[in-house]
Amino acid sequence: MKQSLIAVAAWAAAASVQAQDAGQINIICSVQAEWCNMIQTVYARTTGVKVNMSLKGSGEALAQLIAERANPKTDIWFGGTGDPHLQAAENGLSLEYKSAALPQLHAWAQQQAAQSSYKTVGIYSGPLGFGYNTELLAKKKLPIPRSWADLLNPVYKGEVQVANPASSGTAYTMVATLVQLMGEDKAFDYMKHVHKNINQYTRSGTAPIKAVARGETAVSISFIHDAPQEKMQGFPVETTTPSEGTGAEIGSMSIIKGARNLANAKKFYDWALTPQAQQFGAATKQYQLPSNKSTPVDPNVPDFKKIKLINYDYAKYGASAERKRLIGKWEKDVNSLPR
Repeated sequence: MKQSLIAVAAWAAAASVQAQDAGQINIICSVQAEWCNMIQTVYARTTGVKVNMSLKGSGEALAQLIAERANPKTDIWFGGTGDPHLQAAENGLSLEYKSAALPQLHAWAQQQAAQSSYKTVGIYSGPLGFGYNTELLAKKKLPIPRSWADLLNPVYKGEVQVANPASSGTAYTMVATLVQLMGEDKAFDYMKHVHKNINQYTRSGTAPIKAVARGETAVSISFIHDAPQEKMQGFPVETTTPSEGTGAEIGSMSIIKGARNLANAKKFYDWALTPQAQQFGAATKQYQLPSNKSTPVDPNVPDFKKIKLINYDYAKYGASAERKRLIGKWEKDVNSLPR
């Protein structure tokens, strides 16, 4: 990891220029703060462009873009789960752009672009699974959860944490995954039964894995790439992915329709798809799989070849009406139940 960070810093220093009057760019960044900050610093230093960046979760970012649609103040939206990016495309908030880098990307990233009529593109992917605290499981004599079915076990009552799908892309990915895996009726029946074992539905998708790390809950339903950084801090965290199959997020990037700095937005978009720029995730301890096939893959990135992934229909489950319907049904049929 240290070598990766040194390599990134060396590249940035080598590319550094004293560009005059290179303009500016306004970015909403929906990845973790350290990653956003590195992008802002390195891009400004290497291009001379002034980078105005605001950090917002993907749901909050989409709400801002809708509110600003008559007078957009954002040029680029970088990162966050792909569903809200697909909704932005569907609602005419983002601009069609085909980067010359598209052929260099994994098929799932190119598919994300094609499904949105090239109004968004995949920049990383990460699988959904379970985080668990090894010390807490041992202390409470609880088994390691290895399947969706395992979470129904009454021994996990009050021991499982997941986010709320109304505010979290992680949790909505779980709902959409279960619906595709089991069929809608069985999936909601499953979630009603798992509800009895849930201790809290958090606002943020990363909160449950942090709670696992700190021993506040035994098990979380999380994107498993959020676990290595907790482990690096010395917390007893491990992960598994469900044996029946699981879904994955496709973090995305979009140029905003009506962008005031369109030329700079396109340049940034192209740059963000390069292997050099895509190393900044791992350099800041974020371990999603980068979309450019030539990007070096950090050992902490989950091995997709060892994970049973469903054929997730991103176009269908990223559509505004379907997302609203499923979240509404979850609120009514699951979240309203007593525990």
